[in-house]
Amino acid sequence: MRFLWNDLAVKNRSLNGAQRIVIVVGLGVALYALGEWLTALGSNLPYGWVAYAPVSGQFGPDGLHPWVRLLIWLALIALWVISSVRLLGMEISDTSDRTELS
Repeated sequence: MRFLWNDLAVKNRSLNGAQRIVIVVGLGVALYALGEWLTALGSNLPYGWVAYAPVSGQFGPDGLHPWVRLLIWLALIALWVISSVRLLGMEISDTSDRTELS
């Protein structure tokens, strides 16, 4: 089993630019769907009508706190950016290392 895993992991599979773009877009859509699901956890009542007064405006729990939702989205965006940069082969360089052409 280890030989098979090493053979698959080490094999250099090259993707052309269009394939990489499709993978990046697909990963973004998948992470968006995951984010929608994660931020919706707890926002729906697990049971039917609970006899809240219609004028009270209180229909049950609101789900996750807004800060938790923000952190979930920021983590998913960071994951997408890091994986996209790695997949597309770009290097993030420090601006202090750049030399300006005069």
